[in-house]
Amino acid sequence: MADFNLTPSEPSTFILMGIPGLEAAHIWISIPFSMLYVTGLLGNVTVLFVVGKERTLHKPMYLLLCMLALTDITTSTSFMLKALFIFWFNVKGITVGGCLTQMFFLHMVSIMQSAVLVTMAFDRYVAICNPLRYATILTNARIAKLGAVGLIRAVLLIMPMPLLLSKQPFRIQPLSYSYCLHPDVMKMACADTTPSSFYGLFIVLSSLGLDSVLIVLSYIMIFKTVQSITSWQERLKALNTCVSHICATLLFYTPLISLSMLHRFQKEALPQSQILLSYLHLLLPPVLNPIVYTIKTKEIRKRIMKIFQNYSTNRLQWGH
Repeated sequence: MADFNLTPSEPSTFILMGIPGLEAAHIWISIPFSMLYVTGLLGNVTVLFVVGKERTLHKPMYLLLCMLALTDITTSTSFMLKALFIFWFNVKGITVGGCLTQMFFLHMVSIMQSAVLVTMAFDRYVAICNPLRYATILTNARIAKLGAVGLIRAVLLIMPMPLLLSKQPFRIQPLSYSYCLHPDVMKMACADTTPSSFYGLFIVLSSLGLDSVLIVLSYIMIFKTVQSITSWQERLKALNTCVSHICATLLFYTPLISLSMLHRFQKEALPQSQILLSYLHLLLPPVLNPIVYTIKTKEIRKRIMKIFQNYSTNRLQWGH
């Protein structure tokens, strides 16, 4: 992963924090964090493996689920490896270029995941409000194009963030977390950060803000369509197909927006509870998303059970 080696600033490194005040318990804290990371990694890799292996699952909804799994893996991996070095070995230093690079990937993946959630909302809207045209509107090729557009948008929007900060002189002061966030890094700058601050707000409003509005509008139209269905059973069946996506959306947007506003308006040091919540914000969605989608999606659940049954049968045969 290449660094942004563009900054002439001093100091040449930032100091990342674990959990202030709980340094003596970092080893113990790393155990549940590591378990969550590995669980999320295994869950999302399983989803990718099952969908990739079963040609019958090569459909728009499952391709979107694979995109969500990839963003979850990238998000947790982008910060967890460095966090574990802090928890295990107390290695807190990170170069300015490395910090800006990590910041770029974390924010870029967030914008990409937001785009995936919007596309999934549109998928549910078409499936419920216009089911007869679903196969013609949402093809695999169109989903791939929407994914590419989401990735390009994320890269183009986030790229100016590290470039603007790379020209700033920084002071020596610990960051709030064991990873680099734009508002947190911006507080370390000694010069005027007004352009960076306004650009960060622009990104929040033009991407995450706009995406959340589009998701809400999609569900308003979905609920209107569902209300027109006379049978209660059919209403519940239609809404049941949206439960997984609603859970994934709430898991993503609620803590993200809260954390963004907290950094923008909180000037003093963050309390331990909020720092812990910020870690869980990055670790819980990768763990819960594959679980929720596996439970709520019969096709994936059946394929996973089939794989385990085949594995058990093969082991019994090898034993004999």
